[in-house]
Amino acid sequence: MTFSAAIILAAGEGTRMKSDDPKVLHQLAGKTFLQRVMGSVRALEPTVLGVVVRYQGERVAEAARSYDADVTIVHQDEIPGTGRAVQCAMSQLSAEGPLDGSVLIAASDMPLLDETTLRSLMDFHAQSGNSATVLTTILDDPTGYGRIIRDSQGQVLRIVEQKDANSSELAVHEVNTSVYVFDAKVLAQAIAGLDDDNAQGEFYLTDALEKAKEFGGVGAYAAPDALAVEGVNDRVQLSRLAKAHNRRVCETWMRAGVTIPDPETTWIEDDVELGRDVTVLPGSFLQGRTVVASKAVVGPYTTLIDAVVDEGAVVERSRVQGTHIGKDANIGPWTYLRPGNDLGEGTKAGAFVEMKKAHIDNGTKVPHLSYVGDAHVGEHTNIGGGTITANYDGKNKHHTEIGSGVHVGAGNMFVAPVTVGDGVTTGAGSVVRHDVPDDAMVYSENTQHVVEHWTPSK
Repeated sequence: MTFSAAIILAAGEGTRMKSDDPKVLHQLAGKTFLQRVMGSVRALEPTVLGVVVRYQGERVAEAARSYDADVTIVHQDEIPGTGRAVQCAMSQLSAEGPLDGSVLIAASDMPLLDETTLRSLMDFHAQSGNSATVLTTILDDPTGYGRIIRDSQGQVLRIVEQKDANSSELAVHEVNTSVYVFDAKVLAQAIAGLDDDNAQGEFYLTDALEKAKEFGGVGAYAAPDALAVEGVNDRVQLSRLAKAHNRRVCETWMRAGVTIPDPETTWIEDDVELGRDVTVLPGSFLQGRTVVASKAVVGPYTTLIDAVVDEGAVVERSRVQGTHIGKDANIGPWTYLRPGNDLGEGTKAGAFVEMKKAHIDNGTKVPHLSYVGDAHVGEHTNIGGGTITANYDGKNKHHTEIGSGVHVGAGNMFVAPVTVGDGVTTGAGSVVRHDVPDDAMVYSENTQHVVEHWTPSK
């Protein structure tokens, strides 16, 4: 059966989040709910993908387009309800001709909805011959979810929302996940006669299932993994879901040969890559597209964001973003590496060192209390404590070039733009304002004045 369209419902405000942001733009493991759901749905390759927006619609639409340039944005009008959202979507998506095949409808507040679950649902629907299929799951505590009421043959009789359910219906533990597959022609007819005769005064998409039964069976596919279809209504649920997901991520990496002594305090996002025999110590956050090679040690209390850490490097109690750290390098503690750094093999950025757009060649050490920005430092140079590359003149950033085999004394200041050659030695406390040739020694004369028996004025 042709997969003609997918519709993602992203129109709601999410009032229980108590947020100025739309619920679908909240994040789990570094990606918004909407981004995650769109990625899973797009992986199935529908002919057209529509996202329905309403609350802060332009903002949600802009986000959706940033995730998928080919997405079709559907603006829901002021009539509330998921049924109305689908009416608007079907009207727009079929404007160039009736849709033919299956239509997948998914809510955008299930951030762990994955391609595998959706593909299984689509396969079940195609094989069953039903006019519509509901994705369900079994929950120990179904509070807040619509209940699935089946007949004796297992077909879906109806879905009853929590506020409309009687006591026997509330006792049912199989719940609606708000993910459906319809035959396109059945869906078009089923949504045509929706009304708002319910406790919420909304157009329920679930009411379309009653109409769909006139055209064939309405089946249900129970997702084997309840976590994959768990919705988020408030921040308590988000926290619980994020923690459960992160635990799985950590366990997956541990089974792949990564040492994680304390998964409860170690957070690893989905796009992170870890090599064999990596160790991630407690209190560490690995985010974005971070890559850590084999035998490297990260942590404790370290944040890596879009960082690349080569084999055998150690990054301790540091924040590193958009930086490449070479093999056997030693970073930390209390080091701040801002975006654009490239540290070579065997380098060191020690305690209370900050770097930005610094290129540090093999074997060079910046042990402590220094700032290196917009600079290149050659091989096997030692930067004395308290050294600053003064790269900003109040208007523009300037480059500092320090050669190989340089010994920089403590408390130096390099006033960019400036070039210091290979083999140079600088005296402690020097202010280097002009270029220095190879194999020279440079120092700033600083006459010391002592006033004896001096008493400050009162």
